[in-house]
Amino acid sequence: MLVKRFEEATPYDAPNHRGVVGLRLQGFEAGGPTNQWVGFSQFLPGGGAGPDSTPFEKVYVVLEGSMTVIVAGQESVLGPMDSVTIAPGEVREIVNRSHHVCKMLVVIPYPAKVPA
Repeated sequence: MLVKRFEEATPYDAPNHRGVVGLRLQGFEAGGPTNQWVGFSQFLPGGGAGPDSTPFEKVYVVLEGSMTVIVAGQESVLGPMDSVTIAPGEVREIVNRSHHVCKMLVVIPYPAKVPA
């Protein structure tokens, strides 16, 4: 078991993100998860990410506020406890169009290891 306190979360910068503070809650540490890592993102009004894609899937869970998710021209607004899975290679954009901070959990698998 690995317990990490919120005060121990480490900040990280995600590529092509704006108006956001990301904290790694679990992952990339000894005794932590072996398949994925978990982040906590706080998006300011107007903040967001993309449009872009990654070679791995990701899951977003909105904890507080709202987030607009745009995939293939289709927009969905997520509210508290709504979630979405973004498939590998799927181009997505997320935008906080509200006047409140959006707080989200992000679950992403580790990048594939290149054989030595």
